[in-house]
Amino acid sequence: MHFARVVGTVVCTVKVPAWRSHRTLLIQPTDSQGAPHGRTIVAVDLVSAAPGQRVFYVRGREAANALPDPDNPADAAIVGIVDEVRESPWTGPGDRG
Repeated sequence: MHFARVVGTVVCTVKVPAWRSHRTLLIQPTDSQGAPHGRTIVAVDLVSAAPGQRVFYVRGREAANALPDPDNPADAAIVGIVDEVRESPWTGPGDRG
């Protein structure tokens, strides 16, 4: 899973049948701190995200499998809304921090 921020809505006059009940949103990938990281992408919204919200998204086959009909051309899908990010230092295998 990857972090992103919703930056816009994509309006389509015709959608792939598997996407008909879902919105498509423009997202800006970010790092865990929220800083932009890479180019914006279009993702199928599965969680009713709103502009400005931080989200989790998946890419590739995982995105297509996140939809009820996995035989679709989705390359990115929003699968969660981020409430908070807590980072703790990782010291190695077996660390229960």
